[in-house]
Amino acid sequence: MAEFILVRHGQASFGADDYDNLSDTGWQQSRWLGEYWRDKGIRFDRLLCGNLTRHRQTLDGICEGLEIPGENTRSVLTQLNEFDFLAVAKHYSELYPDRAPGAGASRADFYRFLKKGMLAWAAGEISPPETWSHFEARIADALKNICDSPKGSRTLVVSSGGAIAMMLTQILGGSISTVANLNMQIQNTAVSRLFFSAENISLHSFNHVPHLDRDGRHEHITYS
Repeated sequence: MAEFILVRHGQASFGADDYDNLSDTGWQQSRWLGEYWRDKGIRFDRLLCGNLTRHRQTLDGICEGLEIPGENTRSVLTQLNEFDFLAVAKHYSELYPDRAPGAGASRADFYRFLKKGMLAWAAGEISPPETWSHFEARIADALKNICDSPKGSRTLVVSSGGAIAMMLTQILGGSISTVANLNMQIQNTAVSRLFFSAENISLHSFNHVPHLDRDGRHEHITYS
């Protein structure tokens, strides 16, 4: 058997001009996760991430906490990138303008709207630049790459909520609604642990934040 660990990026800059940067909280979440693994003696044979800024920054923070170099030891897989959720939301709001969150809407309102947009995207009701089938295919390619690892190895994979949700849905044999539902649950820097062989991939744990589930850190549990 071999192992891989999926990590959603740290909190990004929701509401800012450029979402694709970690907030101060996101950096702290990432460093704390690395420190948690360092204290547990957990090490990795492969480091993988998407090429979005928040992916690279999260891996940087984890490596800082682990006290290992990160920049020259990682492999970047564009297949691990998030789908363009802003494009999905835009196309869905154009189809159903009365459903779009108004100015000053909460994050929860936006994500409820996005969930409906994802289902419309999968059903072919809207046509953002990336098709749903392409999203499915590239995540399947990413999973194949991850599983091309030696027996006994441990791989760290930093990605985004939607990409992780799609990958887990493919592994578990879930439905389109499973992708949308999982995407809304995954916390920033949450850990999902999987084991695999040539014949099978097994989910061991999902959406854990042991580095945040302690006194003084609960306020750092976030979803964006």
